[in-house]
Amino acid sequence: MKILLFGMSGQVGWELQRSLAPLGELVALGRNSKDPCGDFTDLEGLAKTVQAVAPDVIVNAAAYTAVDKAESEPELARSINALAPGVLAQEANNIGAWLVHYSSDYVFDGSGEKPWLETDATGPLGVYGSTKLEGEQLIQQSGCSHLIFRTSWVYGARGGNFAKTMLRLASERDSLNVIDDQFGAPTGADLLADVTAHAIRSARQQPELSGMYHLAAAGVTSWYGYASFVIDFARQTGIPLKVAADAINPVPTTSYPTPARRPLNSRMDTSKLQQSFELRMPKWKIGVARMLIEVLESAK
Repeated sequence: MKILLFGMSGQVGWELQRSLAPLGELVALGRNSKDPCGDFTDLEGLAKTVQAVAPDVIVNAAAYTAVDKAESEPELARSINALAPGVLAQEANNIGAWLVHYSSDYVFDGSGEKPWLETDATGPLGVYGSTKLEGEQLIQQSGCSHLIFRTSWVYGARGGNFAKTMLRLASERDSLNVIDDQFGAPTGADLLADVTAHAIRSARQQPELSGMYHLAAAGVTSWYGYASFVIDFARQTGIPLKVAADAINPVPTTSYPTPARRPLNSRMDTSKLQQSFELRMPKWKIGVARMLIEVLESAK
């Protein structure tokens, strides 16, 4: 099997390089890759890349993820999140390859409290969500065999993430205010990568598995709950922190106005994924604790 991976340098792409390598020959490209092209603003170059590599599977981990900045760069966000995946889908269909693509809870409006199903009506609140939704639609319309994984609250030990930010602030400040009315499940890039590798093997043997799936860790928390867990974990491992345990304050989303609206409900129902691929999603705290151990050990 030959696999063509885009977005190799991102959090998910980095983990995919590890999880996909045992499956076959892996060609991994970043946005600065020139020959072959990995630049998602060069649609013609992307098409030529697929034609030249002729992979059995294309995995797209590239994305425009600057949610607020997307409001002022809608065309760039659309090129990367929608038009480029559409090109990959067309080329995948032409050569009979599978396309794996990652989408987002931002395709929904964030209303209610029930976990979102794949069949629920979409209603993005901003440019980022709209471009991710259009990317999904272009892939589905192409006719190619595909796996689209909608996920949320992605983190990795490599690079910046919410937990690292909270640890830094907790070491600098006497108190913290953290949003407590947005709900989801922190989902590790390593989990996404491992599920992807498993799903590719299954889907190539069972083509009827082509479709849309929700992929997130089990359980639910708020950003406040996430921050509290991270800070408590660090404190229990002996990390010196300035903030007191009772000085982490829950606040509403309205306390931090942003250019792009955030969905309040990012809960994802993963039943379809678990049943289709015979998997079980681990609790979010398990993955976050593993990430924290790695981050805190490297900081010593």
